[in-house]
Amino acid sequence: MRLTWFWFALVCVGSARLDAQPVAVSTPGPIVAIPLESVVHPITVEIVGHGIELAKQRSAAAILVRLNTPGGLGEATRQTIEKLLACPVPVVMFVTPSGGRAASAGFFLLQAGDVAAMAPGTHTGAATPVLLFGQPVEPVLRKKLESDAAAWVRSLAGARGRSAEAAELAVLEAKSFTEQEAFRQKLIDLVVRDESELLAKLDGREITRFDGRKQILRLAGSAVINYPLSLRERVTSALADPNIAFLLVAVGGILLYVEASMPGVMLPGVLGSILMLLGLGALSILPINFTGVALLLLALALFVLEAKFASHGILGAGGAVAMTLGAILLVDGPPELRIRTTTALAVSIPFALITLLLVSLVIRSQAAPPWNFVQETGVAFTDLTPEGKVLLHGEYWDAISRTPVSKGQSVRVLAIEGLRLHVEPLA
Repeated sequence: MRLTWFWFALVCVGSARLDAQPVAVSTPGPIVAIPLESVVHPITVEIVGHGIELAKQRSAAAILVRLNTPGGLGEATRQTIEKLLACPVPVVMFVTPSGGRAASAGFFLLQAGDVAAMAPGTHTGAATPVLLFGQPVEPVLRKKLESDAAAWVRSLAGARGRSAEAAELAVLEAKSFTEQEAFRQKLIDLVVRDESELLAKLDGREITRFDGRKQILRLAGSAVINYPLSLRERVTSALADPNIAFLLVAVGGILLYVEASMPGVMLPGVLGSILMLLGLGALSILPINFTGVALLLLALALFVLEAKFASHGILGAGGAVAMTLGAILLVDGPPELRIRTTTALAVSIPFALITLLLVSLVIRSQAAPPWNFVQETGVAFTDLTPEGKVLLHGEYWDAISRTPVSKGQSVRVLAIEGLRLHVEPLA
């Protein structure tokens, strides 16, 4: 009988050990810090991917994501979270500094971290998906988007042991939370003053990875390595602001027109090409609404027509309105990625005035009658035998003379044929 009880106890202990999951311990190593301090866009996906690769190369103990974003594009957010969930290194999301936020798309990123922490004075939430321009605002469509986003955030929060119900409120009711409210609602794990306190509290802490595995963090004495953004990532991140990109395109367009109006100057053409390419490159990573593009092209056409036909400013005003509306509708994304109305007006009105001035000067100069050159005197820049060039009022003209003229000899204009002068030598 005693032997039977012994074997029964042995089987129970063995079964308990088989059911218990082993708890892994993170390898001591550095901590790779990745900054996400702007809107979430395709470059964000690239930065996170490169940061994860650096963490793998350095055998990092954890990845620290410094989060401060107003939101961003849905597809870029989804791709970023996919990389974070597949990361073999524990990910710590930290909303910092005080006054920062993890709003909209940033709320999803916060919930995707193995650890979610916030600094005092920060807030998060307001994660309701925003319908894009050009899409019908229908209750069914809105409900589908909100339901999909709510299910997504429930899966992220639930896998981390956080409150899926409270996370859902940020999507369905666009609710925002301060750091203390988020902590009480079990949306985050810690509220800390700075990174030093964060790492101290995380040392020895057991976390649950997205796949359910348990892991103990060992971060005591770990050095923090800042992920160095490449030159391309720095430039593209700075230019990813659609307001800056639109400004670059507008200024580049003006400079290119100046070069076309005064060929040979070269500097406006070079600078305009660079600014135009930078602006178009920045806009290329953003979702573009073709209605906005069409309105911008219409604005340019109206500016040219205003200078060519006397409409008493009607065409010019229409061009300014079309450019403003085109700028506002140009980026088909959430509010934080759209061109602000103030930016559109600040660019459109000066652009309209400058374009009208330049076009008017060019058309007037081309339409100016050349009769005032007749009987004017100039100097032969080359030998005229019978054709060559003469210098007249500081300009070089093609000229023809029935009598041979030597270089440097004075000539008189007899007539003008198109852009060629008929001249004769002076005695």
